Amino acid sequence: MANKENSSTLIKIEAIVREEAYQDVKNALSEIGVNGITVYQVVGCGVQRGMSEYVRGQKIDVQVLPKIKFEIVVSSEEWEEKTIETIKKAAYTGNPGDGKIFSYYIRRAVKIRTGETGYDAVQSTADE
Repeated sequence: MANKENSSTLIKIEAIVREEAYQDVKNALSEIGVNGITVYQVVGCGVQRGMSEYVRGQKIDVQVLPKIKFEIVVSSEEWEEKTIETIKKAAYTGNPGDGKIFSYYIRRAVKIRTGETGYDAVQSTADE
């Protein structure tokens, strides 16, 4: 997942996808070698502003929908593109609510236990 030559570039990718896409996205990221991810269960709404469903014959407007949020840090723009394309492919249904992906540069990363910074802070070692 990393390119030591490009050690000053760290990019965080946040992807918010349907709950049912969780396993597909997780497996797809693992297949391309992305192994450092953080996953959250979140709720939210996009352009569609929730949806209506019927519960026991009563129409209920759901303002926010359950989603899964992935956070991934990669070490190059090449890995950023590869990771985003992988998530897009795994989470795609073609229907409203498939999700969003955001990416941005990280100014600083520090591993608390060792004090390592930058690229070294986000890489796993044999003892972890």
